[in-house]
Amino acid sequence: MPAIPATTVANLRDLGGIPLSGGRTVRPGLALRSGQLDRLDPGADTEFAALGIRTIVDFRTNAERASHPDHVPEGVQVLVADALADKIAQTGAAPAAAQLKHVLSDPALADEKLGGGRAATLFADTYRSLVSTKSACAAYRTLLTELADPDAGPLLFHCTAGKDRTGWGATVVLTLLGADETALEAEYLSVNSAVREAFAPLVEGFTAQGGDPEIALALIGVRASYLHAAQDEVAERFGDFETYVREGLGVPDEAVGRIRQRLVAG
Repeated sequence: MPAIPATTVANLRDLGGIPLSGGRTVRPGLALRSGQLDRLDPGADTEFAALGIRTIVDFRTNAERASHPDHVPEGVQVLVADALADKIAQTGAAPAAAQLKHVLSDPALADEKLGGGRAATLFADTYRSLVSTKSACAAYRTLLTELADPDAGPLLFHCTAGKDRTGWGATVVLTLLGADETALEAEYLSVNSAVREAFAPLVEGFTAQGGDPEIALALIGVRASYLHAAQDEVAERFGDFETYVREGLGVPDEAVGRIRQRLVAG
């Protein structure tokens, strides 16, 4: 679906209208995704206010939330669901997906850590961790549990750029609703233009200082290979998506049924 023309929220999109099996679609206005909300002006952004968001699921790390806290309308429930906590604990450092601005501020460091194709490899590894680690499973369980609440209103989930942790969250939801691989990949890749536009000044500064454009592209955009890494991890660990949701995320079939009832139109 096209981006929502909100003036202060980066990469804001409604999953509504995405095609599902049997000629059905995702019901609009209930599941939305975006980048961080640090620039949101709740009192002035009428486009955002009109969405009537009642719950926000924030996938960011403690450091990300501290440096760029969300600005949210009064009365909105905010749920912290740090999807990368265990990944950071295992490696001792945040992956590139959680520190894009820092990495792109130092071309020499970026080349040392991410040159020679390592950026794409590390991103694929991060995506696998979004399936396998306990913190990620807890984060996406939170997302699905909230969406299953029959009394829940519109929900927004996000990370920093709204492309990786958020992209996998959208894939989880859409897969459960019956989107095919073409629709899943189209929605996942559709954020590229918005993300690249948002980070264009940073990328230009990076390349002007001698940074490798290929590193920048691997960091800023999303690639089908990243998504496939997570999907392969699901297949290898759980066999199929339903088992991943039931056993990996701990979301019972009854909750999945309620999500489908709420979010599927037609």
